[in-house]
Amino acid sequence: MSNLTITHVPVAGSAALREEGVLATLGLGSCVALMLYCAASRTGALAHVLLPSELVSRDRSRPAKFGTTAVAHLLNEMRLLGSGIQVEAYLVGGASMFGRLLLTGGINMGERNLASLRTALARAAIPITAEDVGGEFGRSVYLDVATGAVRVTSVQHGERAL
Repeated sequence: MSNLTITHVPVAGSAALREEGVLATLGLGSCVALMLYCAASRTGALAHVLLPSELVSRDRSRPAKFGTTAVAHLLNEMRLLGSGIQVEAYLVGGASMFGRLLLTGGINMGERNLASLRTALARAAIPITAEDVGGEFGRSVYLDVATGAVRVTSVQHGERAL
């Protein structure tokens, strides 16, 4: 990772950078970090997706909050920074933090978030380059926009490069 300024992305928030800096989000449980990256322009964006769709929320004012709207939102933010069209995706999170407490057939919000993002990415014809998803543990993630390097950390599994 570059030794540069880190831009922290809050829950249901997003950020985009070009050429330098690190995008980070901490404490992902059932939430999913959606990262889009264009190597040609060294442009990256990150959304901390909280819910699969707007249908499960009263507050629909933040497009990064939902799997159904986060992809288009990040693409627009990247285009404003001069991103190219060759974009790849990374997904991190989507854990079942309390899986043992779910009844059989219960709602797993992490899986629902991942499914909505995969559908939106497929519709936008954006390939998923790598992912670190599922399980029953939290994660934090860092995207270095200068290099495209993605680093995932967790208490249970240490540090991993995607």
